[in-house]
Amino acid sequence: MSYENSTVLVTGAHGCIGAWIVKLALEGGARVVAFDQANDPWRLRSIAPGYDSSRLTLVQGAIEDTGAIKTLVKDSGVTHIAHMAAVLMPYCAANPVSGGLIDVIGTLNVFEAARDAGRDVRITYASSSAVWGPPSSYEDRPLTERDTPLPATHYGVFKQANEGNARVFFAQSGISSIALRPWTVYGPGRDTGLTADPTLAMQAVAGRKPFQIRTTGRMDLQFVEDIAATFLACLYSPLTGAHVFNVAGDIVEMGELIALFEELRPEARGLITSAGNPVPVAYRMDDAELRARVPGVRRTTLREGVERTIRFFEAK
Repeated sequence: MSYENSTVLVTGAHGCIGAWIVKLALEGGARVVAFDQANDPWRLRSIAPGYDSSRLTLVQGAIEDTGAIKTLVKDSGVTHIAHMAAVLMPYCAANPVSGGLIDVIGTLNVFEAARDAGRDVRITYASSSAVWGPPSSYEDRPLTERDTPLPATHYGVFKQANEGNARVFFAQSGISSIALRPWTVYGPGRDTGLTADPTLAMQAVAGRKPFQIRTTGRMDLQFVEDIAATFLACLYSPLTGAHVFNVAGDIVEMGELIALFEELRPEARGLITSAGNPVPVAYRMDDAELRARVPGVRRTTLREGVERTIRFFEAK
């Protein structure tokens, strides 16, 4: 897809999904403003060593800084915002106040900046499947966007708040946005958060080293390049309104995932284990609404995604 004649602000640009969005947006011809609290785009260099830096502007700052975000959006000619900046579940559990400042106030800053930019600015942003409660809170079926969120973590509550605030911004200011609710995003560049463990396990397989996944039970695994491409498809979609879409990948139990590792790399047999409680989030999502409203959403099979990820680490 071509993104020429647009300027995309990617917040959290040095995180896993953010770096992939930057990569794909640059490849599509966009001018990209990469905003992050860190100043080193090492993930981008890792996944796209030959990226075109001539259309990339790096800006270091805090997403909680209202004035900085408003000035950046207005003065940089931003036309689209991919808002990925956030802290994840473990951080929010240990630090709910600062987690809320980053995840909720930071998102409000992005929407206020779009409102005050003096031009139409479209937003896509990362919500999360953490808006759902544990599987026991729901009937035994895939959940749709019409089901009631019952988040069991601060992180999930913060993401639900963002979805509500986006609806208000559209109602009051006409700002169109699309939120996606990923589950476990895996692949090159993923290394933080509890659900990074499947990717860290793939890295361990590549290095023939032991690793214990810190959770058991089932996860819905979604390949990071697919997720980044879906965020961009939503960002350039003509849909108006404040939309929230589930994202579905491949549901796998941790023992089954370990068995797949050992099938792909028999020499790593016995190196990967799992222990701990399941992630307290329902894992069966129905993403028919996303696929109906945003054409071209792609899905890499789990086997292919795991193979590509292991090969990525083996080449390092």
